[in-house]
Order: sequence, then C-alpha cells, then structure tokens
Amino acid sequence: MTGRTEPGFEPIFDGRSLDGWFAVPRTYGTVWPGGPTVREVNPDLPADYEVNAAAHPARWEVVDGVIEGYQDPELPGYGGYLVSEREFGDFELVLEMNPDWPADTGVMVRRRPDSWEGFQVLVDHRKSGSIGGFFGNGTGSFHAVPFVLDAVYDMSGRASGLTLEDPATSVEPMTEDKLAMLSRKGDGAEFLSRWRFGDWNTLRIRCVGAKPVITTWVNDLLVAEIDLGAIDHPNYDADAVAAALGPAGRLSLEVHDNDPLMGGQRWGPGARCRWRNIAIREL
Repeated sequence: MTGRTEPGFEPIFDGRSLDGWFAVPRTYGTVWPGGPTVREVNPDLPADYEVNAAAHPARWEVVDGVIEGYQDPELPGYGGYLVSEREFGDFELVLEMNPDWPADTGVMVRRRPDSWEGFQVLVDHRKSGSIGGFFGNGTGSFHAVPFVLDAVYDMSGRASGLTLEDPATSVEPMTEDKLAMLSRKGDGAEFLSRWRFGDWNTLRIRCVGAKPVITTWVNDLLVAEIDLGAIDHPNYDADAVAAALGPAGRLSLEVHDNDPLMGGQRWGPGARCRWRNIAIREL
C-alpha cells in the first residue's frame, strides 16, 4: 500500500495545484549553526551567484496530477525548493518519485521556513549519488549514505539503468565515515533489484524525536537510518542543531543548482524531478 491508502495518512498534495506549498530559490546560509557561510568556505561560487539564484529559481508546476520541478530554462543552473506551509514534528511520510537522469533532488525534513537549514533525504539520481541517504543542509554538511550509484548506458549513450559506482570514477568518493554515521544500512545490490529506472518508485521517511532518528525505505526496502542525537561528525553539534531547528519544521522538495564541483552532472539540460501521491501520518 502507498501512504494515501494506509490508515491514518492524509494527502498533503491535492493532485491539482500547489496549494499548501510555496517556492523559494536555492540560496545558501551558514554551514552549521553559528558557523561560516557557504561562500566563505567555497570561494569558487560565482560572484553573481546570489543575484542569479534569486532571479532564476527552479520552476514548479502540476502536470497531470504530478508535481514537476526543473531549472529555469531561460538561465539554467540555479535551483530551488518547494516548501510546505505546514510544519511537522514526528511523522511518517510516503510519496512516489520519478526523477530524470541526471537530476539531483531530495526531500528535506525539519526545514526552516526562512533559510536552507534542515535534514535532507537524498534523491541524488546522478553520478556518485545516493537515494535514501542523508545530508545536513546548514547543520554540519554531514553526508551519510550506505552506497553510491552511477548509470549504465545503452548503445546510443542514453542512461538506461542504475549500477553501484566504480570507486575509481567517483566524483564524491564513498568513504568509511559516510557508512559509520548510519545506525542501519541497506544493501546496494538489493536496492538495485527493486529500483525501477525511468518509472515511479515509492519513498517512505520516518522522522521521530527532538534530535530525530530518520529512517528511509525505497519500494519497501530499508535503505538507511541515522540517529541525529548520536552521530559524530566535524562541526555537527546535536544540541545546537536541535535549538536552531526546533522540534518541528517544514517539508520541502529540491531542485539542485549546478555548482562548481559537479556542474551539469548534477542536473542535466531539461531534466525534471516528479512527485505524486504525497501523504503523511503524524506520530
């Protein structure tokens, strides 16, 4: 069953409009609460980044009952978020996703309404990506994933499926610290057996606690779990993060920008992320 048919779940996307959601540009804040800004630690950001990011944010529209997010075709390369008007504390969220390749997207939980801080469940459908792992936006930049992915290509050079990435070709290498932050982790080969490339897949997220434990499943397979009251990572302070985010926050969907590290490998020309059947059960 998907969330919309399970007892206690309520839809938070009506299938017709973006009522209950609002769009914001993808702009950066501090790397962790009270820490330096992203620009201060990443001088490679273009001088006009903030101006263009605000002027050319990601676009969001409803097409045949589906939320579609994509970069501004007039000046691509910049991203954005679609943010829920409601806040949620402890919950279980279920939705269906169908991203193009490459499309670096995700679902944020406990997100601040006025800045980029929060916890992201990754849907990095691109080289060196993770689907179901975690990243700390403005909360220490921790990157906790059980495996990393790449595409396989057909004779015409078109991506036709996923595979586990060859470490020798990685853009973001899989390191032991990324595994060590996970309290539970799924198997990459089993994930590949469940993933439907170019089709709809179900993501389930459970988020519980003031310093939450977040668990993810894709197509009913456990992918990862992280205890954000217990992880050890440079510049991550569980107490400071809990104070900054509070016990409840917004949900948001993401369209990533094409940053200096990966450029077009993050978001391909004309790529879209797609979301439908979004439902939540508060716990």
